[in-house]
Amino acid sequence: MLLQVLVAFFLVSLYNVGVLSIDSSSSLNHTKHLHAVGEEVESLLKWKSTLGSQTRSFLRSWKRSCTANTTSPCKWYGITCNNKGSVTELNLTGLNLQGTLQSFAFSSFANCVSLDLSNNKLSGFIPPLIRNLSKLTYLDLSMNKFLGHIPVEVGFLTNMNYLNISQNQISGPIPSSICNLINLHTLYLSQNQLSGTIPRNIGKLKFLTGVSLYANNLSGPIPTSLCNLINLNILYLHINQLSGSIPNDIGKLISLTQLDLSENYFVGPIPTSLCNMSHLNILYLFNNVLSGPIPKEIRKLRSLTDLQLFKNSLTGSIPTSMCNFSNLSTLYLYENQLSGYIPREIGKLRSLTDLRLSANSLTGPIPTSIYNLSNLNILYLNMNELSGYILQEIGNLRFLIDLGLSANNLIGQIPTSICNLSNLDTLHLF
Repeated sequence: MLLQVLVAFFLVSLYNVGVLSIDSSSSLNHTKHLHAVGEEVESLLKWKSTLGSQTRSFLRSWKRSCTANTTSPCKWYGITCNNKGSVTELNLTGLNLQGTLQSFAFSSFANCVSLDLSNNKLSGFIPPLIRNLSKLTYLDLSMNKFLGHIPVEVGFLTNMNYLNISQNQISGPIPSSICNLINLHTLYLSQNQLSGTIPRNIGKLKFLTGVSLYANNLSGPIPTSLCNLINLNILYLHINQLSGSIPNDIGKLISLTQLDLSENYFVGPIPTSLCNMSHLNILYLFNNVLSGPIPKEIRKLRSLTDLQLFKNSLTGSIPTSMCNFSNLSTLYLYENQLSGYIPREIGKLRSLTDLRLSANSLTGPIPTSIYNLSNLNILYLNMNELSGYILQEIGNLRFLIDLGLSANNLIGQIPTSICNLSNLDTLHLF
């Protein structure tokens, strides 16, 4: 009997110790959590105090509670919390905020997954301590006045899937550490003052669907590894100082819908493999030093709505196969060295609103079928070697706003039907 009593007492004691241990642990965790939330509150209030007085008015809700012992930030403007009351998202886009991030305590926000400060007037450097936002998946600092370099510490934010620092005054190279962001889907760094080359290991970012690096001072060739980004939908590299040939492997980017390589220094031919991009809607290669013919395989790009190849040194004739682009609304081939006849099948491009073939060496008559393009607003055929007559059918182009036929070898009378073009603003026939 005594033994049974001792055993029972031991079990009860063991249970009580366990309960006390659990209660103690729970209490400790609760205390730690309150401390962490309190630290978030203090950090946000401190940062608010450094912002311009005119902009702090947007953050009126950011204040300590007058009634409770503790202050929760979860109902403050622009803040989202998890079920434990810790900040997970900070969205202050478009508030005209003025200030810097130098006093922003990144280390206080261990649970933050989204930071959107876009479309403000924030300035100064992007602090290296941003690396402390280890759970961050979304970072948008675009449309501000940030200076300096992209900190290499950005490469520690390996959970990131969206990074946008476009439209600032960021200079220096794109850090190679950015290639550590293997979960990245979107990379927008356009409209800055970035220089140097595109990181050669950018091809490691296999999940990228959008890359926008335009309007910088980037130089050198397109890295071959970029052609491994088979999930890319958008690639904007225009308005830089990129050079070399367009890689032959660019045709591997079969998911692309928009490709803009314009206003660079690319040389050599348009690679035939580019014509494998069957989903391409927009193709801009203008204002480069490209040479050789327009590939006949371009017929494969049946989804094109906008094709601009002007201001290059392209030669040969306009491929007849281009006339099968039933969705094409804009075709710019001007200021090249194209020769031969305008394809008589051009009238099949019924969606065309803007056709510019000027400043080439095109010969022969204006094809009759061109007058079937009833949606045309702009038609520029000037500065060629076209011959023959302007036909009465030109009156069918009732939506024409600009018509340029000057500097050719056209003969005969100006057709009276041209007076039917009631929307015409500009007419060049000299």
